[in-house]
Amino acid sequence: MIQVRGARANNLKDVSLDIPKRRLTVFTGVSGSGKSSLVFGTIAAESQRLINETYTAFIQSFMPSLSRPDVDGLHNLSAAIVVDQERIGANSRSTVGTATDAYTMLRIVFSRVGTPHIGTSSAFSFNTPEGMCPACEGLGQVSKIDVDQLADRELSLNEGAITVPSFGVDTWYWQVMAQSGFHDPDKKLKDFTEQEWADFLHKESTKVKVGSINVTYEGLVTKIQRLYLTKDRESMQAHIRAFVDRAVVFADCSDCGGSRLSAAALSSTIGEVNIAQCSAMQISDLAEFIRSIDDPSVAPLLGNLRHLLDSLVEIGLGYLSLDRASATLSGGEAQRVKMVRHLGSSLTDVTYVFDEPTVGLHPHDIQRMNDLLLRLRDKGNTVLVVEHKPEVIAIADHVVDLGPGAGTGGGEICYSGDIAGLRASATLTGRHLEHRTRLRETVRTPRGRLTIKGADLHNLKRVDVDIPTGVLTVVTGVAGSGKSSLIHGYLAGRDGVVVADQSPIRGSRRSNPATYTGLLGPIRTAFAKANGVKAALFSANSEGACPKCNGIGLIYTDLAMMAGVASVCEECEGKRFTPEVLTYTLRGKNISEVLGMSVAEAHEFFPSGQAHTVLGRLVDVGLSYLRLGQPLNTLSGGERQRLKLAIHMAEKSSTYILDEPTTGLHMADVDKLLALLDRLVDDGNTVIVIEHHQAVMAHADWLVDLGPGGGHDGGQVVFTGTPADLVAGADTLTARHLREYVGG
Repeated sequence: MIQVRGARANNLKDVSLDIPKRRLTVFTGVSGSGKSSLVFGTIAAESQRLINETYTAFIQSFMPSLSRPDVDGLHNLSAAIVVDQERIGANSRSTVGTATDAYTMLRIVFSRVGTPHIGTSSAFSFNTPEGMCPACEGLGQVSKIDVDQLADRELSLNEGAITVPSFGVDTWYWQVMAQSGFHDPDKKLKDFTEQEWADFLHKESTKVKVGSINVTYEGLVTKIQRLYLTKDRESMQAHIRAFVDRAVVFADCSDCGGSRLSAAALSSTIGEVNIAQCSAMQISDLAEFIRSIDDPSVAPLLGNLRHLLDSLVEIGLGYLSLDRASATLSGGEAQRVKMVRHLGSSLTDVTYVFDEPTVGLHPHDIQRMNDLLLRLRDKGNTVLVVEHKPEVIAIADHVVDLGPGAGTGGGEICYSGDIAGLRASATLTGRHLEHRTRLRETVRTPRGRLTIKGADLHNLKRVDVDIPTGVLTVVTGVAGSGKSSLIHGYLAGRDGVVVADQSPIRGSRRSNPATYTGLLGPIRTAFAKANGVKAALFSANSEGACPKCNGIGLIYTDLAMMAGVASVCEECEGKRFTPEVLTYTLRGKNISEVLGMSVAEAHEFFPSGQAHTVLGRLVDVGLSYLRLGQPLNTLSGGERQRLKLAIHMAEKSSTYILDEPTTGLHMADVDKLLALLDRLVDDGNTVIVIEHHQAVMAHADWLVDLGPGGGHDGGQVVFTGTPADLVAGADTLTARHLREYVGG
């Protein structure tokens, strides 16, 4: 047994329990009940820390220093491997092939068997000088700047021809351009001579005199490349990012056709297929191609590669290709790619920790995922899974249910034992295991329709489909069938369409639900009014901030070559404000205490006004347990999506697109989500949900089912109509599973 004694991380209330080793244990409970605090924040964190301590002091100096979790004792831990949903490195050189080592094996096969023979395996790598296409340096894409997004040719410089941010008339950048003497500032750009145009756009930096000052002049394109294009897109301010997205056009490199490789690498083939064509094949097809190669010199390697590709197919990723950029994978896909790496591992007696491995999986694919979890267990490993889906709970050897509520209302063990006991227990999870949402008795009548014609993005096969407006539409289909391509690709950009997805929320260390939702404004005003002082005092980003930590509450120490360390600020003890600010109270609470409240507590504390309204929306989307001052980077994907939804509910939108809103939701919370979606529709909006959860499908007015499979076997609409019609007469994978779910 792994013995946990007295765990107190986050909201855990002195939790003690025993978890059987070499078994599959599933942790359940409502969002915010403490599952992640127990599994990731305590067990996995301590295992990781103990492993790091076995390294020499020199090596440890390069590793993040992990603090000991708040727990009295942890016994019998084994090495833990966390397989989470964090995206795989957003490096533009990382692909599915490089992340799984499949491309490395393929390179060795080509260097031995390919004809003509062109050298070692590095000659087939787009990350080495000898293998990469020299024109795009192995990126497969080249960026061009669209000059018409930088300047208006109909105007002169004095009339404001330059449309780049920070280059307006009379700004310093503009003065250098206009007074450089290379062109007449009163002449319209379209009348420039060839020389003037070249100097205006592309001149390398040269010294010129503007008035009596010596300055450096460089062409507009040259300057923009230096100022903006060398920077990381994520770190730009929003208006600059929007400009760069408009002005920079990415196109496939014409030299290598987007394959990233040198001409020599592309010339070597096996059976008339080169390595780039292999990488572009769907993995299920590539597996077939590899089976056709029969060469004793690479036989063991081919065996390993076949096994790896078959595992990818088995886990439901057969629709990907090896040249797919890692950054474009969804959280669930990234997690499954990481799983494959561990399936072939010779390690046993390891603790594997999974975070909702069924995210993004159709019921049809969940069976395969279950098989993989059982295979890892049968190799002699301890498998811990945080999960809400009854299909996964059903295969557990042991279940731990946390709750009873969320936040301060959670953090206790409600049940620990086998499935039969959970079913018989009176816990929320036990009561909901057999719970089924019934098909709608009557479906709403659409008000109109959103038409999509000839959609052919990614694997879509010229799809024509109408999405009804004024109703709840669910778009479903197996992983890789084209749901996201269809909805995000063809509806997301339209007027009045709001997308709430699970992507990270851009913000700094200072961002929290109070700042992000605009709640801090009315709270500061209320404090200022009650105490007769100015509102800026009650902002940790303004005058009231503790001077030592600048209002962050933590001191971040940058240790140069080592990972930085965060420690609680000694001066304000993490409260973020100056002692003077904390003397001002509102109904007996200071600003730090209010920001420490959960959404539910604050909703009662502010009984009316704008703050009450915003908090009410957060309660509606199931975030009543979040603390107002909790940093945004601690939220899960599902929580981020619901936070965005709460904000968008304030806008008068007409169409909402939600991407798997049931992620991270307990079965009991799914009912609340359905009630919320109903309310949105009843208020006159159109709601489109990309979802695999059968409860949401059953509750829909209209279903669009894509398939029949994933990748090139998908991309078609296989059914549109009401859920009742689907259950009654269709023969798609979704129909089979929904029929079983509603008991038909």
